[in-house]
Amino acid sequence: MFLLYTLIRIVSIGGFMNRKEIAIKWIERKLRGESFFSYEEIAEYLDYHPKYILKLKKEVEEGTVSYIHGNKNKKAHNALSEQETKYIIDLYKRSHVSIKKFYKFYGKRSYSCIYNTLDRAGLIKKKNA
Repeated sequence: MFLLYTLIRIVSIGGFMNRKEIAIKWIERKLRGESFFSYEEIAEYLDYHPKYILKLKKEVEEGTVSYIHGNKNKKAHNALSEQETKYIIDLYKRSHVSIKKFYKFYGKRSYSCIYNTLDRAGLIKKKNA
């Protein structure tokens, strides 16, 4: 009951927080001596591994805590380049085969990748359901 009250109090003070933000707040309170929870208890209550809580503690102490994932706003390493997208579209426009046959001919990308590329280019004729 006390844990629930503490959790509600922390969330209500800072507005909506995800589990990582709550864990960071609890770790900060623990470092200031305002909390009696152990790091293992914080991990258990927030459903994290204790090693992750200790990693967060180290980041809090060093001031290097990141709330945003490191890969956010980065293009995927296997994403189609603009040049390859144009090549697929031009090649499909010149062919007179189905998408399945074109996919097997091209062979470098998945069927869904080729289908979505052609669909975005407006080359897919959708059947009315």
